[in-house]
Amino acid sequence: WVYLLLYDLLLMWTCVLLPDVSDPEASCVFMERCVLPCSFQSGSDVFIHWIKGTAKIRVHSFYHNKDQLGDQDQRFRNRTSLFKDQISVGNASLQLTSVEVQDEGRYKCHTNAPVKEVSLDQVENWISCRSEGIYPEPQLSWSTSPPSNITFTNTTTVERTEQVLYNISSSLMLSAGVYDLLFICTISTRRNRRRTTLQRLCEYFNQLRFSNFGAEQL
Repeated sequence: WVYLLLYDLLLMWTCVLLPDVSDPEASCVFMERCVLPCSFQSGSDVFIHWIKGTAKIRVHSFYHNKDQLGDQDQRFRNRTSLFKDQISVGNASLQLTSVEVQDEGRYKCHTNAPVKEVSLDQVENWISCRSEGIYPEPQLSWSTSPPSNITFTNTTTVERTEQVLYNISSSLMLSAGVYDLLFICTISTRRNRRRTTLQRLCEYFNQLRFSNFGAEQL
């Protein structure tokens, strides 16, 4: 919940890298500056996005080693900043200046959102692989075990959501007469990858065997 406390403006935020912390609160004084904390495991490639409310208002973005404010909502123009000298040690906290009543609400800090789950489905001669809510932009690849020289038709689609996260999906056509191959779908980012498999056992028993592998840190 969000509410106004006399002269203090109460902001609530969620940092997606801290799942054990549920809606911490920050009390901010009207027309003064306020800091919304967020921390993450630092690495070579840093991506930070601050989003406000269910409308997914763009508050502040940082990637490619600089602020990216082209999509920033005009209400936050010249009022937001990060602690640049502390980003390398995992500090993604947002500083908001000249706090207004309209700033009240729930804020979310997105840093690197890993590949959490990969789903695999089969409809007739097509198998589909999908994962959602990933950051940065993921890549998807198909492979077989044992390796095969057969060329399989596949289409892959990447969608960017309003939350600046990515959904990725791909469909692959199973060739007639191809059996006893393990089809492997791998979805990866710079930080981690996850894969799942499907096995078409034989022609007479069109049986499919699924397995899902845990995430691998890169």
